[in-house]
Amino acid sequence: MIKWAVIGTGQISRSIVPDMIQVGLDVHVVQSRDEAKAAAFAREFSIPRWESNFRAVLDDPAVKAVYIATPIATHARMATQAILAGKHVLVEKPLATTAAEVDELFVLARNTGVFLMEAMWMKFNPAYRRLHAELKADALGGPPTFLRAGFAIPFPEESNPSRWDVTLSGGALLDQAIYPVTLAHSLFGPPTRITAGGRVREDGLDLSEHVTLEYDDGRFAQFFTAMDEFGDCSASVGGPKGWLTLPPPFWATTDLEIHTGSFRTIFHSPDLRKNDREGNGFVPMLRAVAEALDNNLVEQPLHGAADTSAVFATLDAIRRQLGRRTAEKTATTSSHPR
Repeated sequence: MIKWAVIGTGQISRSIVPDMIQVGLDVHVVQSRDEAKAAAFAREFSIPRWESNFRAVLDDPAVKAVYIATPIATHARMATQAILAGKHVLVEKPLATTAAEVDELFVLARNTGVFLMEAMWMKFNPAYRRLHAELKADALGGPPTFLRAGFAIPFPEESNPSRWDVTLSGGALLDQAIYPVTLAHSLFGPPTRITAGGRVREDGLDLSEHVTLEYDDGRFAQFFTAMDEFGDCSASVGGPKGWLTLPPPFWATTDLEIHTGSFRTIFHSPDLRKNDREGNGFVPMLRAVAEALDNNLVEQPLHGAADTSAVFATLDAIRRQLGRRTAEKTATTSSHPR
């Protein structure tokens, strides 16, 4: 059995480790720069070993795979070190900060012969899989033509310090917008036109985005994100005969609403398809990772290098537009002093 190391002891690790255990993954060691936190985490989840030194984990020949859940700015660097050490790597989303970093990581993993995946759990969740199954079965009477989604939730700075730290690649884009962008790509592929705006602090930290992704055949996706205020956190996909809705929070829901049929059914009594949640919701993804490793794959087909890279290319384009709009606003303000 492959022995795993968990890197980081934050909330996401606290949520995913019980699911790793449920799937049957052998969590051998947990690492945190704070040795006391690592020791407490290990005791809580009955992990046999803890470490404060990342290098010591990578030098352990018993460890064959690592799950990285540290601040976003560290993902690419730590994943690179783990790959070079010959470890299989699962990195909490986002895998890196730019498409260039993503491409470099996948090339390195492929050349080293180890598995690499971004932990985009949404793509493995039963409601997401059911959405795609319904579309494949022509539930909308034709291909979907539009997507609307939102991920707007206030995250207090005192309990989410890294999210509010621009030096740690915090902000709404990489932590929140990645979900609707991933959903749009899975439905429509990479867009041909991107229009983006939002609110960016003076230090460059993005607080919100509103984005339209357009396609040459007329399809489009619109979404908004915010980390300092609430908004509708559902997602809907529409077509000729109705729409499908992932209820809030769309990236974690186990339910799917099917709004098709008569007008009464569409508006008042949609068909609700409920799915059981396994563990904290990470079980389907972890099971898929385990199956890929059992089959000696270096990528998971449901979320491989090409898909991940394309999403990050869109995120890069959104970031550039946010930066350009911020620069234009600054220039306008400077030229018209009060």
